[in-house]
Amino acid sequence: MHYTWRWFGPEDPVSLADARQAGAKGIVSALHHVPNGTVWAPDAIAERKSLIEAAGLQWSVVESIAVPEAIKLGSGGWQGLADAWAQSAINLAQQEITTICYNFMPVLDWTRTRLRHRLADGAECLRFDLVDLAAFDVHILQRRNARFAYGATLLDLAETRARTLDEAARSELINTILAGLPGSEESYSLDSFRDQIARYDGVGADGLRRNLSQFLSRVIPQVAPHGVKLALHPDDPPRPIFGLPRVVSSAQDLRTICAMHDNLANGLTFCVGSLGVREDNDLPAMLQEFGARVHFLHLRNTRRDRVSSEGALQRDEIAGESFEEAAHLEGDADMAQLVSLIVHMERNSGRTLPFRPDHGHAMLSDLKQGYRPGYPAIGRLRGMAEIRGLEHALRGRAASGEAAG
Repeated sequence: MHYTWRWFGPEDPVSLADARQAGAKGIVSALHHVPNGTVWAPDAIAERKSLIEAAGLQWSVVESIAVPEAIKLGSGGWQGLADAWAQSAINLAQQEITTICYNFMPVLDWTRTRLRHRLADGAECLRFDLVDLAAFDVHILQRRNARFAYGATLLDLAETRARTLDEAARSELINTILAGLPGSEESYSLDSFRDQIARYDGVGADGLRRNLSQFLSRVIPQVAPHGVKLALHPDDPPRPIFGLPRVVSSAQDLRTICAMHDNLANGLTFCVGSLGVREDNDLPAMLQEFGARVHFLHLRNTRRDRVSSEGALQRDEIAGESFEEAAHLEGDADMAQLVSLIVHMERNSGRTLPFRPDHGHAMLSDLKQGYRPGYPAIGRLRGMAEIRGLEHALRGRAASGEAAG
């Protein structure tokens, strides 16, 4: 496994030196300052690459070249934007950066409702609370027909939640959802968010799949000859929100996407945390099924709620819909089993897959110095160390078994 670390550029409070001390060998980065739809210039790529290499690291994965909304909508001019996207990928490949993680989530990138959820041990984590989301959608955003997306129990809970929000809590919820989390490419006001959602009226899941397929059909023939490997990130959370379709959420979704273009360049990012939010996703089976198409790994864990935020057992309507980021070895996903499968995959294929620890808990000096939500230094260091320990133990056990045999 190739140990990497997400770095948001020179303004990131966690430095390249910090990443190297944590045990990273590679960096996952992007030119976040380049506007969406604009070709990444070779000089800008070279400058970022040189900065990373001067710190004794390599630029291993790009996350992400943003996919403009016009491509997701299939609206006028999408072809030129897709060609610009492909040219950025080609420019990266010419400087030996060939793995590109991207997503195809409409309007919003990854979404949470709380950025600093306090845990019993005093650490902080990211949280997605369905009641908070419904309260925002129905009572703050006041999206047209929003009530029809939720059942009676959830609507009652959302109404109560909305009534209890003071002005500070209301503003925090709005900013958390709309202002853009780290790595997101957009930031919205309530009005502009409503407008963006309205653009997807009538698109639906079938339309979004069609637009993804035509994007891949235009881009892959351009980038594959340069050795580019696309790694599509799952939806986060892996279900429709705000009436927007999501089409990268389940095993069947991944089968459909792989069939869109039968080329290994049409690949996946296997994000344990995102896919693991759905209880019906069998992660070990999915990793084995799609292993040849997996070009990048996000090893993080989530824990689905067993009880509601009101403390009572959840009804079927909302059970398991809310979740929080768990410690890497302590969530719903069996990380030891998944790392074992990854070790086996690498041994059989001869590949070394890049992975990064993701969304670690904020703890210790993270809490004193400040951090980007989801990207604390100590929490990710802990996750990387835990994964490294698992990998070393599993490889040692495999080697002992071979020697005994």
